[in-house]
Amino acid sequence: MNARIVSTFLLLPLVAACTPTVEVRLPQEPITINLNIKLDADVRLRVEEQAKRDVVSKPIF
Repeated sequence: MNARIVSTFLLLPLVAACTPTVEVRLPQEPITINLNIKLDADVRLRVEEQAKRDVVSKPIF
């Protein structure tokens, strides 16, 4: 019985050292989502289409 108690106390730090830990930290840099590419292409397409219609309907010369 004495050996059981001693072995328990010797194994206790090993078991405690193997416990998993979960750490939640905030990121150091902010998270950015860049959606400018699609929006930019869509706006350019609309402007070009409107410009073509304006040139046809309202000639400069």
